Amino acid sequence: MVTLKSQREIDAMDESGTVLANMHIALRNFIKPGITSWDIEEFAHKFILDNNATPEQIGFEGYKYATCISINDEICHGFPRKEVLKNGDLIKVDTVINLKGALSDSCWSYVVGDSTPAKDHLMEVTLKALYKGIEQAKIGNRIGDIGYAIQTYVESENLAVVREFLGHGVGPTLHEAPDVPPYGESGKGMRLKEGMVITIEPMVNTGTWEAQMDDNGWTARTKDGGLSCQYEHTLAITKNGPRILTSQNDQ
Repeated sequence: MVTLKSQREIDAMDESGTVLANMHIALRNFIKPGITSWDIEEFAHKFILDNNATPEQIGFEGYKYATCISINDEICHGFPRKEVLKNGDLIKVDTVINLKGALSDSCWSYVVGDSTPAKDHLMEVTLKALYKGIEQAKIGNRIGDIGYAIQTYVESENLAVVREFLGHGVGPTLHEAPDVPPYGESGKGMRLKEGMVITIEPMVNTGTWEAQMDDNGWTARTKDGGLSCQYEHTLAITKNGPRILTSQNDQ
């Protein structure tokens, strides 16, 4: 069931999204070679609690951590762990927070230390793909318009969009209808209505789009060992166009 949010609910989700965005901004200076993804988990968890919010992911279908931290070929749902991050690692930090009942969901990608032209290209394309999808999130457009904009751009850059994991509606629960695929056909799918709040979250790989699952039942990684990148915003469909609720001001 798709729930349409009131202006009051969207404003509350915007406040939640501001906390989450500020967490990601703070991570820019925290992430560096020599720390672990467990250090990032502890930093993020403390940041969320210090801002009077709670990590919504803990307990979701048995998940134990405040964040998902996926490294290099891991696409999504990587567990925080105590292995030391190396210079050049590409990591994705994804979390959902609850601020007084209002949810927000955002993933951001970071390079640990020094990047490479290939990683820069992957990250730039993935971020641009996110915003190409957001541009289509307008009243009267269809879900397929979002996916088509993302997929055609990514593939024009000789990269691949993951098919197994999708954006979704959010609030008052973590995953709601509708599904928001980062691929698809223009003019197809559910029509977007004012008051819908969704996530758009393209996951983009350097090789095949296909994924395989780790034995832990959560972590997905690229089937060919290629790198994977993800960016995600929560946004509301409004009469004035898409309103990004997890904006980092400059991104």
